[in-house]
Amino acid sequence: MELPRLQFAHIKSRVPIIQGGMGVGISLSGLAAAVANAGGIGTISGTGISIEELRMHIRKAREKSKERMGYIGVNILFAVKDFAEKMQAALEEKVDFIISGAGISRDMYAWGREHNTPVISIVSSAKVARLSEKLGAAALVVEGFEAGGHLGTDRSLFDILPEVIEAVKIPVIAAGGIMTGEDIARALKLGASGVQIGTHFVASHECDAPLAFKEMYVKAQQGDTILVKTTVGLHGRAIKNSLTDHISNETTKLHIEKCYSCLKICSHRFCTMDVLMKSLAGDVENGLVFAGSRVHEIKEIRSVQQIIDTLMEEYQEAR
Repeated sequence: MELPRLQFAHIKSRVPIIQGGMGVGISLSGLAAAVANAGGIGTISGTGISIEELRMHIRKAREKSKERMGYIGVNILFAVKDFAEKMQAALEEKVDFIISGAGISRDMYAWGREHNTPVISIVSSAKVARLSEKLGAAALVVEGFEAGGHLGTDRSLFDILPEVIEAVKIPVIAAGGIMTGEDIARALKLGASGVQIGTHFVASHECDAPLAFKEMYVKAQQGDTILVKTTVGLHGRAIKNSLTDHISNETTKLHIEKCYSCLKICSHRFCTMDVLMKSLAGDVENGLVFAGSRVHEIKEIRSVQQIIDTLMEEYQEAR
């Protein structure tokens, strides 16, 4: 049986999987290129890196995936102050697509049209999906409550997905808690064009995260994730540790040694960037370790190719 492909604009992947853009420093050129080479669509996270580093990782990922003609895009969080500058840099580097969440603007779609680059919006409701389509989104990622990182809803993916598919004509990509080929089959049966997977790819050899970060995923048990309100103003899902014990009380304030001044709006209760950088440096007890609600299902670190092969085998069996 021929595998379904994820298609939007000029992009047509060999498998219906786009890799979620995970920051800070979790999905850079290493992971994005590996996913692209395995037949999926790779995504570099632009969060927490400089514009020069973003350009470097785009070029590095393109070089690594050149032989397989893999697709490489960039995820840029709308909430960051340098959103426009990073988007322009990505467009100048001729990425295959740009994906953005935590807000939308008319400008980002207009910039994409100027460079003939598809722009994808991350949404969590039919209302925002319709608006994004009207403004010019090439496709939509519908993210449910099960996702890791910052969340835009308290509703399950499979509750929201049918509503969004019904509301728009552009391709819809299902995200949040996609862990098995059976999940992929279910999403595609409902009318999704593909799925976005983040958490599963963190536990890969090619992921740019440190080993200590990946091991947190492998060791996680059911119930080990918690929702914490970050200074972005949204709740985020992370693995419980010493840090989440402190910040789960929303009145608690942590000492900020250095303000990165990275967000358009920030509560300054603690520094989200600082605690993400700590986990990137390997301090997974005092850093923020974002993960999806089904992280406990991951039992080992494997290659990206092995993960995708298993997902596609499971998909075939589910069909």
